[in-house]
Amino acid sequence: MNQGLTVWFTGLSSAGKTTLSRAVRERLCAAGRRVELIDGDVIRQYLCKDLGYSKADRDENIRRIGFVAELLTRHGVIVLVAAISPYRALRDEMREKIGNFLEIYVHAPLEICERRDLKGIYKRARLGELHGVTGIDDPYEAPHAADVECRTDLETLAESTAKVLSAVERWFANSGWR
Repeated sequence: MNQGLTVWFTGLSSAGKTTLSRAVRERLCAAGRRVELIDGDVIRQYLCKDLGYSKADRDENIRRIGFVAELLTRHGVIVLVAAISPYRALRDEMREKIGNFLEIYVHAPLEICERRDLKGIYKRARLGELHGVTGIDDPYEAPHAADVECRTDLETLAESTAKVLSAVERWFANSGWR
């Protein structure tokens, strides 16, 4: 069986991970690829609703997402993971465990993310109503060398999507799998 690929979108809340991964999914599906999207918010509702936001719980959340991504990847699926995944060590662990892995840094400055924040997470954190918010009172460790960096504050969605698709196609061309 042909191996798949995990494309891991990481970045602050409201940086554009879900929007970008959905656009990439649409294009890959249109090209006839087998694709699954794992969205961090959805996983929190179903697979990880027992977890909080401590470092240990965040790590467990990412390990569960990584386990599902690895299973699907092994069975020839292109898995798009859109999850904050704030800690570099856990993303590196997932890369090592999954193997067929591209890290996409969905980068927008905190000020931009705060302006885009439809859920009100940052506002509530700034008011002291929420604690442990990534980028406010919990760290986000940006990748040292992401496979792709999408500056969603400077690029259009089409430009960011094209960068990710190009990296995916390059990966498949280099792996010998079509």
